[in-house]
Amino acid sequence: MTFSNPWWSRWRESEGSLILHVDLRPDPEREERAVALLDEDERVRWKRFVHEGARRRFALCRAALRVNLCARLGCANEELSFGYLEHGKPFAIVNGVPSDASFNVSHSDRHGLIGFAKQDGLGVDLEVRAPGRDFDGIGSRVYTPRERLVLSGAAGSGKADLFYRLWSLKEALIKALGTGFSLNPSGFEVPGPMLEGERSAEFRFPHLPADPFWLEDLGEPRFAAARACRLHTPPTSPASPGTCQTTPSDTAAS
Repeated sequence: MTFSNPWWSRWRESEGSLILHVDLRPDPEREERAVALLDEDERVRWKRFVHEGARRRFALCRAALRVNLCARLGCANEELSFGYLEHGKPFAIVNGVPSDASFNVSHSDRHGLIGFAKQDGLGVDLEVRAPGRDFDGIGSRVYTPRERLVLSGAAGSGKADLFYRLWSLKEALIKALGTGFSLNPSGFEVPGPMLEGERSAEFRFPHLPADPFWLEDLGEPRFAAARACRLHTPPTSPASPGTCQTTPSDTAAS
């Protein structure tokens, strides 16, 4: 499935990993094109959004996901639909048959991310930083004592940066696990090296010590962002994510 003038672009690739950035700025022409790609159920969902921004973000992200999944799965847009796991994580269905394609979507304000992987257990999160909130107060409900201690030591814009960095890391892990917020984010902690500033590390949920994940901080000046994926082979070095990613030949529509 080819697509001209897309509103998404390749954002991060390493060892075959692919994450797309989706431009969610207001654009009536783009949104009209996006809505035309949605199926009947998705259009019903799109119409239910009360706020214009929420409608736009849903349409643009879902349409971008559809185009790129069809390119990866070799199917027509009309052949693609979505099902949902117990806690709401979507999966692809092609001609009525569930696909094992692994993907995850996140959006905030005018930015979105779509991640792809070969194996299950992928989570991406993006958070546009909003200053002026009670970060310590919110953190007391969602962060561990050690995380709160690190947060309390930050000041000014650094506190907002750290709050959203920690939140994006935790939400990416929750999305990779697929449990939604039935898992309390204060019940697990960002790896120690990442609390000290490292950009990636291996992670294990306390209740699933035999199930390792690779966690990456992908934040940049425009937003905080993170990616987590289940490890299917051990890392070969502290900077290597093992085999939780796609192969270098995997491509997306453009």
